[in-house]
Amino acid sequence: MTTTPGSTTSFTSVPILDLAQANDPAAKPNLLKQLRFALTEIGFLYIKNHGVPSEIISDLVHTMSNMFDLSQVEKSRVALENSPHFLGYSGEGSETTGGRTDNREQYEFATELEDRWTEGMPLYERLKGPCQYPATSPPSQPIIESYISHITTLSTNFLTLVAQCLDLPPLTFHSYLSNQHRLKLVHYPPSSTPSQGVGPHKDSSGWFTFLLQASPSIGGLQALNKAGQWIDIPAIPDTFVVNIGQAFEVITHGVCKATTHRVLSQTAERYSVPFFQGVRLDLTKREALDGLRTHFETWESRGGESAEGREIDSAFLQGRYDTWGESQLRTKIRSHRGVGRKFYADVYERYVNED
Repeated sequence: MTTTPGSTTSFTSVPILDLAQANDPAAKPNLLKQLRFALTEIGFLYIKNHGVPSEIISDLVHTMSNMFDLSQVEKSRVALENSPHFLGYSGEGSETTGGRTDNREQYEFATELEDRWTEGMPLYERLKGPCQYPATSPPSQPIIESYISHITTLSTNFLTLVAQCLDLPPLTFHSYLSNQHRLKLVHYPPSSTPSQGVGPHKDSSGWFTFLLQASPSIGGLQALNKAGQWIDIPAIPDTFVVNIGQAFEVITHGVCKATTHRVLSQTAERYSVPFFQGVRLDLTKREALDGLRTHFETWESRGGESAEGREIDSAFLQGRYDTWGESQLRTKIRSHRGVGRKFYADVYERYVNED
């Protein structure tokens, strides 16, 4: 049974919100009520009538297929290990989650920025920089940049609704955003039996995640409810899946919790495109915890978790580093150690060996 507003029962499905209602004064209060419930009780939702043109999405899906069909030689020309910004291609088995190898390959992109880092600047500022694009026909760069631009607009507008549904001024959350957002193109190869595409985790690299499930008939995405049950999040045409990132959980003092999720590889290959809404790298723990403390300390936190969900910590809140940027840099170096050894030798040993 799906939960309803006011209920504390574990969810068994995820609501679909119609963003077109935001433009209808008569329907908007209902939309905000649904959004508030989804954020405080579930942490996952679908959005439809989101405003991203279908041709922008179809162009991306087409170029993504071409990119993963490239030879390993071509993919290696844009290897993530070439980039101090952790942008580029990484192959199957290059990442682990929960100590187990993930069965996926991926390209990582971001809002295109120049590399302006120089000695004396915070080291985390080196995360910002240009992307690496593989050679495809037609060229992939303008297609990916156009998609990032449209999703950036959608995600920024979505934050206005989030603030309103949480009884805050419309632009409250915009000041926490970075000028660089990240995008992954992910390919899960087929598996003879269900296996770990990506293991149980909470999104630690953004404010909100906007996911395009680009293989309409292929499942695999699951979210963990409060009872510890894995709930399927199937692909629904013309929608994005939206879920809360850990930084937003911190800002709301746990009122809006990041939900644990995973992907199981299937017998057919699967493609997905997560967009991670960027958080300011200079955001400090004190600013994150104190900025909206007065507003949220009177709220009842209804977003309880299963035991498995509570085991996934917040590297930002529970780690020893004061800024979001340094916490992110440490996480990326630990995940991509070749990049860490090559570009961040001064901090590499400390980051990978500390608890």
